[in-house]
Amino acid sequence: MRTTVRDVLSKAGDEPITMLTAYDAVTAEIVDEQGVDVILVGDSVGNTSHGHETTLPVTVDQMADHTAAVARGAEEALVVADMPFLSYGHDDKESIENAGRMLKEAGAHAVKLESGPHTVELTEKLSHLGIPVMAHLGLTPQSVNQQGYALQGTSEEAADRMLELAERHEDAGAFSLVLERVPAPLAARITDALDIPTIGIGAGAECDGQVLVVDDAVGLSDWTPSFVKEFGNVREAMGDAIEAYTEAVESGEFPGAEHSEGVEELDELY
Repeated sequence: MRTTVRDVLSKAGDEPITMLTAYDAVTAEIVDEQGVDVILVGDSVGNTSHGHETTLPVTVDQMADHTAAVARGAEEALVVADMPFLSYGHDDKESIENAGRMLKEAGAHAVKLESGPHTVELTEKLSHLGIPVMAHLGLTPQSVNQQGYALQGTSEEAADRMLELAERHEDAGAFSLVLERVPAPLAARITDALDIPTIGIGAGAECDGQVLVVDDAVGLSDWTPSFVKEFGNVREAMGDAIEAYTEAVESGEFPGAEHSEGVEELDELY
């Protein structure tokens, strides 16, 4: 049965929410088969799949394509599309059209906005139009040129401001909130203050759920942040498999007779 926004809301304070990124149908299928609640089609695809140093170059068209692929691969998880840099927040009409495209054309069930004072009113408008919004506070990678990748909310003023923004987005209709790289006590404080669930990444254990970039979680990345745990070593496994393939071709071991088709059936033709 498909996980819904209402299902995610119902888990707040009751049952841990699991969320991973995915960018293609095969990965989405694997993640979905393991019972992950939410698949985020993150704009981190710019780093993981397109080779960019930041998420800023990712376009709406690229996000729509990756979201559509994930939606085809996932049968039960809630699919959330990340809205890329400058696709929202500066013009309401364009913001709504871009977000709506992720649901109408790409098959997402919700969108995520890297949030700030400029997204409160937009969150309310999207929610009223039937486009569920996942908010995102703390380290927001699209603001890398302003804040870098440093821990956020480290002063009393910054912590109070983040809590206020979290409450404003909840009031505007956001159904959940990602907290990225914020002090664990602040994440716990925000989680306690909200009725909607918080989903942490580098935000401690008191959030209602956790999210990781799938490449980091399975050990495909060549580098991971300090707050990430690798639960596998896919990079090494792929390297071993590719090395074995190369050796088999070079030695003449592959392809063997069992890998050749039509040998007996078409023997008379040749």
